[in-house]
Amino acid sequence: MAPRWIFAVLGVLTVATAACDPVPPPGGDEAPVLPAWQPLTLPTPPGPPGRVLLRDATACAGRWYAIGGVADADGGTRPAAWTSLDGTTWSVVPIAAESFYGRQNVLYAAGCRDGELAAVGAKTGGAHGNPRVSTWRQRPDGGGLVEVSASFETYGGPKAVNVSRLAGGPAGWLVVGNRSSGAAAWVSPDAADFALVEGVPELASDGRGISWAFDAVGVPGGWLAVGGVLPAGRIDRDPVAWSSADGRSWRRTSLSGTDRYEELQRVALIDDAVVAVGLRGTAFGAWRRDGDRWVAVGGFGGTAPSKVPSVDGLVAADGRLVAAISDGASRSVWTSADRGGSWQRMELPGPVPAGADRDVAVVAVGRRLWIFADDGVRPTVWSAEMPADGRVQRRDERPR
Repeated sequence: MAPRWIFAVLGVLTVATAACDPVPPPGGDEAPVLPAWQPLTLPTPPGPPGRVLLRDATACAGRWYAIGGVADADGGTRPAAWTSLDGTTWSVVPIAAESFYGRQNVLYAAGCRDGELAAVGAKTGGAHGNPRVSTWRQRPDGGGLVEVSASFETYGGPKAVNVSRLAGGPAGWLVVGNRSSGAAAWVSPDAADFALVEGVPELASDGRGISWAFDAVGVPGGWLAVGGVLPAGRIDRDPVAWSSADGRSWRRTSLSGTDRYEELQRVALIDDAVVAVGLRGTAFGAWRRDGDRWVAVGGFGGTAPSKVPSVDGLVAADGRLVAAISDGASRSVWTSADRGGSWQRMELPGPVPAGADRDVAVVAVGRRLWIFADDGVRPTVWSAEMPADGRVQRRDERPR
């Protein structure tokens, strides 16, 4: 979704600065590794025929979910979702839309809490061609997804910029995104009614720069969100994180930046640490928080010149991190067995170019990994078992 760049500057607030070690150079195993991928099948949603769109996936409490939509030949879309009890056999999730644009939503951000799914979707429309955003929740009886009614200005209106990611956690549900005042949040105890939190101290833009939130994760005691701040008079962001007990009041932590463009785009909780992955100059990098201290750890990959790179997903399971990235030209998946300290590239079952209507989502549960890929032509789902020692085997290391 293309945000509208409208920003307001607030007064100067006190910044909490965390110590960081020197930034490691980009690294990662240059020779890609190839897991033993096994193809899986998603059933076709009911309704008129069209191309299935895959945008995100998640798993928790013994359930797996994938979300996206269906696009017909005339450009029309409708929301779609799938679920599984074992990660292998999938079924379609019934969906009940309440609004004109809800019936055209493509679901793009999934969250899971206590085995229940919630999602964010959008459809571009209206006089100004802006995304019309809806949130979705699972029915209380455990049935399908239903659109959550909300006033237009909850996610849209003159202050709207974008709605980014959704997370479930001990404190309920949190959506992060951005408004004209800077980074913003939406909070709900049950995903049935989200309250907008915008223009609040520490989270919003202020005299230190323009804030931007990308992602969030539920942590013991509340929430942790990540993003960046663009200081006045500069063209490169510095990485920041925010913590909150209730999603309404926030404390900002500014990570030590460099003269390079740096921002945190995805975050995951792994064991007793938090790891975020984002852009670090012309490559990607990880930052790890142990206690209250953030440290810049492993770097990996690279970005294509004059392209727009991004981190599309980050998940943790069984002591391992898996990140899906786009260098601006193509998408790839990387894994780390030491909480972001070093990274190995994993070879995908097939190429996935970067660009609109093309995505890769990752899910990890225990030693098993799922890849949900949409190359702009057709969706594919793959799964592979990861070795117990945390190291991905090369093709020439496998038993014959």
